[in-house]
Amino acid sequence: MVAKTEYKPLPITRLADGAGYHQPTYFSPQPVRVDSPALEVMTDLKLVAAATIEASTHIDVANQAMIVRGVRSLLVVDARGDVVGLVTARDILGERPLQVVRNRGVRHEDVRVADIMTPRDEIEVLHIGDVLRADVGNVVETLKYSGRQHALVVDFDPLGGRQMVRGVFSASQVARQLGIPLHTTEVARTFAEIEAVISQPEV
Repeated sequence: MVAKTEYKPLPITRLADGAGYHQPTYFSPQPVRVDSPALEVMTDLKLVAAATIEASTHIDVANQAMIVRGVRSLLVVDARGDVVGLVTARDILGERPLQVVRNRGVRHEDVRVADIMTPRDEIEVLHIGDVLRADVGNVVETLKYSGRQHALVVDFDPLGGRQMVRGVFSASQVARQLGIPLHTTEVARTFAEIEAVISQPEV
């Protein structure tokens, strides 16, 4: 099979107010190729329990939760289970906490997930219908286009009448499944390594 030479990013919209998230069974990432179905690199929340955190949680606790779960992002949820934001390891370990401390005159011990997360109305999402028709290459281009290491995938729950977070794409997981050893969490390097594999001719 000849791999596609050009991939386009998928349509991106915003996460809806009151969005929930799917809950699970089991998932084991399999090796993929760039022309494999996109679904093969998506963490499906119908198969794997969503990694969540509350907005009032201290950022060090959130970081530890990521380490325990082996993930680099957490859905931020409220008491009703609605998704109110997304926090990543990059948010916690990058400049955001320092900016909060500097701008608000608070101590590091006072910085919470709510202070550094991407709020719900700023989260860009992909629709499962587009994902089902896409390849891994489309996912790579979408993440690169958005400049992010993660992308949420949503569907719609007709019974609950609301948008639901169905899955998550992670640049590091895509790289792992493509067989790329990652030694950095830097976005630019991750995509450079992925694209090096994508550009290799099929054997």
